[in-house]
Amino acid sequence: MTASVLFDAPGPKARRRYAILGVVGGILFAAILGVIIWKLADKDQFAGYKWKPFAEWGTWKSYILPGLRGTLIAAALSIVISLVLGAVLAMLRLIEVPKSKGPAAVAVRVLRWVVTAWVELTRALPVLLMMLFIFGWLSAHGQGSGNGPLIATVAGLAFYNSSVICEVIRSGVDQLPAGQREAGSSIGLSAGQTVRIILLPQAITAMLPSLISQVIVVLKDTALGYNVLYGEMLYRSKPATSLNGNIFAMLVVIAAIYILINYAISKLATWVERRLQARGRKVGPTAAPGDPAGPTNAPGVVTGEGV
Repeated sequence: MTASVLFDAPGPKARRRYAILGVVGGILFAAILGVIIWKLADKDQFAGYKWKPFAEWGTWKSYILPGLRGTLIAAALSIVISLVLGAVLAMLRLIEVPKSKGPAAVAVRVLRWVVTAWVELTRALPVLLMMLFIFGWLSAHGQGSGNGPLIATVAGLAFYNSSVICEVIRSGVDQLPAGQREAGSSIGLSAGQTVRIILLPQAITAMLPSLISQVIVVLKDTALGYNVLYGEMLYRSKPATSLNGNIFAMLVVIAAIYILINYAISKLATWVERRLQARGRKVGPTAAPGDPAGPTNAPGVVTGEGV
């Protein structure tokens, strides 16, 4: 079977033009990178004494590891709150408005309007701006120290990412066949029960790779806590850079830590996606030809066997 494409396959001239553009782009990138490295070397940024502190346990114990701990704490709290709040917001946005015009229908309409306004507002505002607003409010009420920076960081991340997760789950529900909702009604489930019992679990399963990828966004955005004095990696490493005069080296090390953690999370997302795809392809054994009972399992139904 010939694979269909959404565009014409490039011809010989187009392929030659793409190759030339690729070579030119590669040369320009290498030249820019070379200039950057030359400038850094000219400022002694690659001098051994600036990288030597990272070979000492004291640098890791006093600065980097406490900052990593703060980053992971903020990320873990933000992820848990975002997932729970996002699922609740999705359920509220998916509630069907009763056809009657009684108080219940009005209450549902008002609730959906409030939830929709909240989701759109928190998605539109930058995370840093929400952190600063929350930290400013806490500081005005005498809570700017202690757990105030952590609360501001986690709240800003949770408000934004819960709205994103809400929309991810809602889009997953919208992609489900309409018969799923009708099946819930046919067995006597209410609209809320249908969403909670039938639609939401399927949507979360289908969108699980996207939800796991959102974890990377949360982890990276914890660095914004630097602006509200939260002790994540950038903030905790600041005294070390002042002491050793190696801010560039410290940024490179911190960037490498972020890359390693986010790479591990991205590989987890890929593994989960392949696992779910394998489950979707798993079918039960079919009956022998001529068997009036037909297939043992309908296509697409997962059996109890391990995948």
